[in-house]
Amino acid sequence: MTGHARGSHVGSAYTGENTAREYAVAQYETAVKGVTNLFVTNAFVMLGVRPSPCTPPAAAESGPPGRALTYEGVVDTVVPLTHAGLSICPGPLTKASFPMSSTTHHPIAVIGAGLGGLTLARVLHLRGVEVAVFELEASARARVQGGMLDLHEETGQTALRVCELHDQFLAKVHRGGQAMRILDRHAQVLLDEADDGSGGRPEIDRGDLRDLLLGSLPEDTVHWGAKVTSARPLGDGRHEVTLADGTAFSTDLLIGADGAWSRVRPLVSGATPAYTGVSFVEFDLLDAEGRHPEAAHLLGGGMSFALGDNKGFLGHRETDGSLHLYTAVRVAEDWLSTIDFTDPGLAKAAVLEQFADWAPELRQLITDADGPLVPRKIHALPIGHRWPRTPGVTLLGDAAHLMSPFAGEGANLAMIDGADLGRCLAEHLGDTEAALASYEALLFPRGEDTALQSAQGQEIIFNECAPRPLLDMFASFEAGTARGR
Repeated sequence: MTGHARGSHVGSAYTGENTAREYAVAQYETAVKGVTNLFVTNAFVMLGVRPSPCTPPAAAESGPPGRALTYEGVVDTVVPLTHAGLSICPGPLTKASFPMSSTTHHPIAVIGAGLGGLTLARVLHLRGVEVAVFELEASARARVQGGMLDLHEETGQTALRVCELHDQFLAKVHRGGQAMRILDRHAQVLLDEADDGSGGRPEIDRGDLRDLLLGSLPEDTVHWGAKVTSARPLGDGRHEVTLADGTAFSTDLLIGADGAWSRVRPLVSGATPAYTGVSFVEFDLLDAEGRHPEAAHLLGGGMSFALGDNKGFLGHRETDGSLHLYTAVRVAEDWLSTIDFTDPGLAKAAVLEQFADWAPELRQLITDADGPLVPRKIHALPIGHRWPRTPGVTLLGDAAHLMSPFAGEGANLAMIDGADLGRCLAEHLGDTEAALASYEALLFPRGEDTALQSAQGQEIIFNECAPRPLLDMFASFEAGTARGR
């Protein structure tokens, strides 16, 4: 994995006479199979050979090798290339004389600069392992990076410790963000827990966390505006990735950290995400204390749930003082497609229909939404999704185990996936397959267990008796904690 410099052209580093001869013979065999003249030319450029339209010796035409080329300063040998329609004659090397392929090579390529991909890059960087990250977005500031995340001690926070960034994370957490309030459809508060600072799941703004990871990497690690259109195996664990701008690169290790609709996943699995039965509509109430004081008072300073009859409001207070909210409805998959989200008034009216008999103060959250409403269908991969060990490629995060958000583990799992993969690669330098086997032995059971928790969480939150099952769940947690004291 470390045999190639960043951006080097396709091919391995060959040194010494015997290796050069073996390389020439291998390229001759490839040429016989019909590889293009350009590829063959580029291959020999590395050995200092000048291609020429000269006529090869007649002996080569009939089969016995003639003196077709000379490797000046490396090795003198005879290789007939007339089978490929190309002859190569000795002469001095001038780089300007040869066209070079636009395909570059990266020892390790990560597709996706989300939290998981950046965590992996950080762990590898700390261990001196070169990595290139390719991201669809045009820049780090191309869009707002979502809302608040609670990082769990055993996953997200563990990953940050491996990244040597935990102290910096603690400096950015949202004080008071672990407060929680649960209401019913009548806006009656049934549970109100303050953040006393003793919880193990501190909240941080997703954008702040991403910036922390990005800032810990060399500036040229992430290739922005790199939309992957396809990926294909080249053999021996190597892959070629094609981008939307027509360029391509090859890699010894391809890692799909590219989310729910991963372009890398088809290399290892035919699984595709399926609709879970729940749809979100996302919106914000900006400057909650100043512009929406009633909503701020109703929902509190941390996380909030207002639930009932297979639907509800899920929200949290942001570090900028806004309220970030989702209306969530168990509904047919095509419901969102019936709403014109380009017209905020029409979109609000359609969502309000789902909450016609809810408390006025909860309905007012939708009416007062600032900016556009954003539709989101909740999808998941099959619980227990896994794949056979496939040379030179693996997945992490949502690409590997997309699940509903109702266990709060999506970002946490992506980060611990990235940390574990980076650690396994560093521990097995020179043996990629051993590293990937070790990583996937951790990935698969952890992803399966958490996906099951997420599916169960969806059933707890969205049912006819809500919010009672959620209250019962938290009560059981509290009882278990009390018994353990």
